[in-house]
Amino acid sequence: MTKLSELAVFRGRPAFADPLHVGRPNIGDRADLFARIEGILDRRWLTNDGCQVRELEARLAEFLGVRHCIAVCNGTVALQVMAKACGLVGEVIVPSFTFVATAHSLEWQGVTPVFCDIDPLTHNIDPSKVEALITDKTSGILGVHVWGRGCDVEALESIAERHGLTLAFDAAHALACSHGGRMIGNFGAAECFSFHGTKFFNTFEGGAITTNDDEVAARCRLARNFGFDSPDHVVSVGINGKMNEVCAAMGLTNLEALSDFIDVNERNHRAYAVGLDGIAGVRLAEYPESERSNYQYVVIEIDETAGLTRDEIQAVLLAENVLARRYFYPGCHAMEPYRSRPMRGPLTETERLSTRVLSLPTGTSVGPEDISVICDIVRAAMSDPPAVRSRMSVPS
Repeated sequence: MTKLSELAVFRGRPAFADPLHVGRPNIGDRADLFARIEGILDRRWLTNDGCQVRELEARLAEFLGVRHCIAVCNGTVALQVMAKACGLVGEVIVPSFTFVATAHSLEWQGVTPVFCDIDPLTHNIDPSKVEALITDKTSGILGVHVWGRGCDVEALESIAERHGLTLAFDAAHALACSHGGRMIGNFGAAECFSFHGTKFFNTFEGGAITTNDDEVAARCRLARNFGFDSPDHVVSVGINGKMNEVCAAMGLTNLEALSDFIDVNERNHRAYAVGLDGIAGVRLAEYPESERSNYQYVVIEIDETAGLTRDEIQAVLLAENVLARRYFYPGCHAMEPYRSRPMRGPLTETERLSTRVLSLPTGTSVGPEDISVICDIVRAAMSDPPAVRSRMSVPS
């Protein structure tokens, strides 16, 4: 058990020689990946809807039980293409407690994100706060399945139906997760995934749009390829949003290891639950046992009863070479260009949570021994906050 005197803020030597990062990539079987890349080079087909991309789309669609999966070059482009394909215009209601790409993907296309507060327990958009934000300019609601835990889909569907709005979801965190026993990827007009290197399932860089609507799928496929519906025929405005073959090869390789990645994440989450148990003011975000989860985020909420603040704990961990992350600080509404605009409603829970949440390292590069040390560091620091504060400075 780590003692207070053994913390790096006292002895000056970190617990870990090499940094432990949040979001360090998982990598499947390298031999399989290299074999796929050799095949790509032999075929000399590097992009433009090659066989690896088509196979990845088919296998993801089958895994999720959805009619269409459209692979794209990253998750932000997935959101942009989806917004265009779903006809989102004017204003769209979104949570502020999300990565800024959710808002930027709308703003980039001239659609104004209107920020809604979150449920303090689920950390997802609060349906009870949505209707007060609807105006004659509102075209849709874009929910975010934060930490992979599904939004209150049914409540949002009811609101969208009553007001004639399009409902879509940012599912960047939620591959391999379910809601109501149904795989996320099947809800709303469309859902968007991120396969960035920091996600538990990555394609180096990439993303996808899933939908059960044939027309939305067709518009997405047009939009990601300049609007071409045949080699020499453009029928609409589009961009170059295609995924390349090497990224798809990484995706196929990692898809084959998906269950192993999830097993490791679940093991790590349970180890954190044991190691952090009983520390006053520290609460681990849980995943519903009734649903499928990918466990890719280990998130603690540090409240006012804790001896140290979230930022102080982050600084203690950084001194030990543990690179924890403040998600999602300070909230999209507090970033430009949004902070210069008047807010349409209070974001009380968003602002509270964004000062309390910390994401801890997990994934295949983190083992049980590492987690035990990280938990010991947090426990030791919390045992004597004044002593810790006297030996450290917290970056602003």
